[in-house]
Amino acid sequence: DVKFNDNNQYIITADLSEIGYRNDIEIVKMQKVIAIFVDETNVPLTITSNKAIYNNNNYNTNFTDNVRIDYENNVILSDNMDIDFNENIITIYENVNYEGLQGIINADHVKIDLITKKIQIYMDNEENKVEISTR
Repeated sequence: DVKFNDNNQYIITADLSEIGYRNDIEIVKMQKVIAIFVDETNVPLTITSNKAIYNNNNYNTNFTDNVRIDYENNVILSDNMDIDFNENIITIYENVNYEGLQGIINADHVKIDLITKKIQIYMDNEENKVEISTR
């Protein structure tokens, strides 16, 4: 449970954890992970995945294997997601499928700025197009 100065909170739990050290920094390998990020609006962003690696020094987390992000009435599924608290960026990548009230989006990457809440949706190869289906 991490509380930041700007009233943001990050809670991460797992069914199974293994603690190790890399360059004297505690790294936690987790399985069956649930993480909740709550910002100043008190609306939770909930992340679940089969695996994650958590850096206990800077709280950065790499989620892998069956990643699901729930935020209000939106669901994003992907293979991978990284939270970088140093840059205040969430990066969701590989087989990204976003489903919201307005429709469905398939892309390679979604980048979310935790401060501005701006979202970038893009493909790895500029020749490929982001697929959007409206309802």
